[in-house]
Amino acid sequence: MNLDELVSCLPFYQTNKSIDNIEVTNIVMDSRKVVSGNLFVCIAGYTVDGHDFVKQAEQKGAVAIVAEKPVDSKLPTIYVADSHRALSMLAVKFFENPTSKLPLIGVTGTNGKTTVTYLLEAIFQLAGRKTGVIGTIHMKIGEKTYPVVNTTPDALMLQQSFKHMVDEGVDQAIMEVSSHALVQGRAHGCDYDMAIFTNLSQDHLDFHKDMDEYLRAKSLLFAQLGNNYTEEKLKFAIINEDETASKVLKESTAQHVITYGINKPSQVTATNIKLGAKGIHFQLQTPVGNIHIKSKLMGKFNVYNMLAASAAAIATNIPLSVIQTAFEQIGGVNGRFEPVNEGQPFAVIVDYAHTPDSLENVLQTVKEFATERVFVVVGCGGDRDRTKRPIMAKIAVEYADKAILTSDNPRTEDPQAILDDMISGLSQDSTYEVIVDRKEAIYEAVHQAAPGDIIVIAGKGHETYQQIGHTKHDFDDRKVAREAILAKENK
Repeated sequence: MNLDELVSCLPFYQTNKSIDNIEVTNIVMDSRKVVSGNLFVCIAGYTVDGHDFVKQAEQKGAVAIVAEKPVDSKLPTIYVADSHRALSMLAVKFFENPTSKLPLIGVTGTNGKTTVTYLLEAIFQLAGRKTGVIGTIHMKIGEKTYPVVNTTPDALMLQQSFKHMVDEGVDQAIMEVSSHALVQGRAHGCDYDMAIFTNLSQDHLDFHKDMDEYLRAKSLLFAQLGNNYTEEKLKFAIINEDETASKVLKESTAQHVITYGINKPSQVTATNIKLGAKGIHFQLQTPVGNIHIKSKLMGKFNVYNMLAASAAAIATNIPLSVIQTAFEQIGGVNGRFEPVNEGQPFAVIVDYAHTPDSLENVLQTVKEFATERVFVVVGCGGDRDRTKRPIMAKIAVEYADKAILTSDNPRTEDPQAILDDMISGLSQDSTYEVIVDRKEAIYEAVHQAAPGDIIVIAGKGHETYQQIGHTKHDFDDRKVAREAILAKENK
């Protein structure tokens, strides 16, 4: 695309020289990835500033620069007020506004985002629609998977991914939308047709100053559905009515609202709920009819996840029979209440629960069908919200017969200091053990387990690494648990 055509989407920019007849082959925000013909956009990040790497971009073949402050460059430079915002606009223009051609659902909330996207993927695929999913675990287009760095990628990667989906004939795109991404503008330029809210509980208070600010961040997704009403392209806000945050989110959107819930009157609800060790049964009631649901998923929190997915599906005219069959067929989500079974006489469950609310939900679910002792292996991440650490430990010792507190991803913090924060609020008679090394902690839980016991390994779920300092080491809770089980059996 010609540069002057590309930057026509930016109002009131200034240049240091003519930008006529310059062909741009791609947009790049990482100077290390620049190749000949690229437009380099300078982004000021948390640790590095792209404005400091203009010379490197020049040397690697950039044809022009976008910046928000003066840079030393011989290349044509487009100066804008905000290069973050300009990046979104340029990406949408360069990749031909892909979400205007693609139905897009955004899912936000503290917990449940990944599971809801998986449920929706199963529903839409069963209905014969090709799906594209972007989330915590990976990006998936049809049956092909691609790695991702963040739950919600940067604006450039997002638009490029959506263009890829359009080219691959995707009929329905679904993405997780984090509060960080909403505040940082990574989702700018995405034309959402539907926004889903799962729940709100304490998390990310290292980034947001308080829960009100955290909620405001989530509300941005609903505000970004827009004010316009077009019958050809209806837009919906799917909101958990049982959450106190629902009032703020309803006020944040001008679009059609569909509520779901269990405790408060809602448009999509579940009655006659039966929870057990083999799954869930309930009656799904919706504005378009009622149907019986049975699923291999476990726990009341997954009833909420299925209600959210059902509400979104009926908004896109998916028949209830398709929803019913999809829920019956889906076996589970990576790292979400995932069993590790090597034929041992006790249960091992790996879950991503890394917030107080999610940990409590998982342990409550386990307690509902446990016949013997419940163990939990859990830690807290470093360089993240410190205030949740004692809360997590308190929940662990309250619900488990034996809590083993250990490292999660300590990052640049001292693992022992994190554990000291966790145990700071525990009483002396609490039943817990502190084992800093996560592998050793998992092995110890498996060693202590007797027939009928249940071990919950919480916090990392699908992750295949442990970050210590700035280095990611290979580490998979499921793999370590399996090794521990086999080691025990071979003794």
